[in-house]
Amino acid sequence: MNDHHDPIGPIDYLIVEFPGNHMTGDGLPILVDLVDRGIIRVLDLAFVGRDATGSLVALTAAELAGDETLDLTIFEGASSGLLSKDDLDEVGAVLAADSSAAILVYENRWATPMVAALRRGGAELVAGGRIPLADLLSTLDTQEL
Repeated sequence: MNDHHDPIGPIDYLIVEFPGNHMTGDGLPILVDLVDRGIIRVLDLAFVGRDATGSLVALTAAELAGDETLDLTIFEGASSGLLSKDDLDEVGAVLAADSSAAILVYENRWATPMVAALRRGGAELVAGGRIPLADLLSTLDTQEL
């Protein structure tokens, strides 16, 4: 990254499937809290689904809030351009009929100062990743704590 850019923290994504298109909005206040506290910055929030016949459909925040149980207006227009139509098609391809998914791309703002300091010192990020929860739980089950 060149010095003329603002520092950016690591970018991650989450894909959450909602079988039967059942979205309760239970996680929404936590997401808003993370944004409000500056821990993350939402770059993209997109929705895709499969109707009952299995056809792929793009969904908007307004369509999802139709029953007024979800208020997604705070994230309306969250689109950095990082997600492409191909990305949405790829997510949609693994959805069951009559299901939907939310795709969240976010910056880990908590890490931005550390990343900036490391870069000033000449360091470069060479790898990143996640340990799958199932692997973590399996390892913890075999360990004596």
